[in-house]
Amino acid sequence: MKAVPLIRRRVVLAVDAFVEISVWRVPQPAPPAAHAFKYRLAYVVGGECVLRYDNERGKGDHRHEGAEEWPYTFSTPDQLMLDFSADIARWNCKQPHA
Repeated sequence: MKAVPLIRRRVVLAVDAFVEISVWRVPQPAPPAAHAFKYRLAYVVGGECVLRYDNERGKGDHRHEGAEEWPYTFSTPDQLMLDFSADIARWNCKQPHA
């Protein structure tokens, strides 16, 4: 069985901001992950990726905010989307407004 794409979408949120979401079901987990999903979610503002959730072989589930990186505890694709959306809202609230 090959990887099966579950979602691949770009959503424009503002003139200078969009999210790009890619989630696949994979036949075997990518170590050290124990789940059958591969994902990459990015929030891009002004041409810069300010938030990203992904899991890569050898690194496992993690999230980025700017240049910083933290582990992420993956449970389900639905929870992944909720956590990513909450991070976008939190990031937007922290930004200075003109």
